[in-house]
Amino acid sequence: MKTKLKISILAGFAAVAAAALFVPQTLNIPDAIVFAQATPTPPLSDFDQKGAISKLKEQIKGKEKELAPAVFKNIQVMKNTPAERLLAVMEFGFSQSLGVNCTHCHVPDKWELEDKPQKQIARDMSNMVTVINKEQLRNIKNLKSAAPIVNCTTCHRGEVKPALNLPAPRS
Repeated sequence: MKTKLKISILAGFAAVAAAALFVPQTLNIPDAIVFAQATPTPPLSDFDQKGAISKLKEQIKGKEKELAPAVFKNIQVMKNTPAERLLAVMEFGFSQSLGVNCTHCHVPDKWELEDKPQKQIARDMSNMVTVINKEQLRNIKNLKSAAPIVNCTTCHRGEVKPALNLPAPRS
């Protein structure tokens, strides 16, 4: 009798969990809740990102293959990344993934400054991605990829604020 009761209780919990997981729902998050937000970024048109990247590439000429900390000041993550790769990650990985330009995290021509909290947020999120990719995803069984990864685009999808709601269900 106790076994049947335990099974019934477990089945009830499983049914509730399945309903919560698989029934399409819209999350109604009140506007009063503030998620991780930082200082607004200036409009993309007010900053010449291509020009700034070109200037940086010119400044590191001959040192492109050296590790980023030997070429740039105040490198705290991606220390084993060559300087030219760091620029590419910043330009394509961070900027495009979040739909921002360099000024979102940096003060132009004073790249090493810590004036914007977004820079530390980016570092912390980069570390989070590393933990997910190197520790957590490897332990999920039956994934179809032998080497699954997440990156900034996985959540941000070109927006500063990650997507929090699912799109409406397809009919």
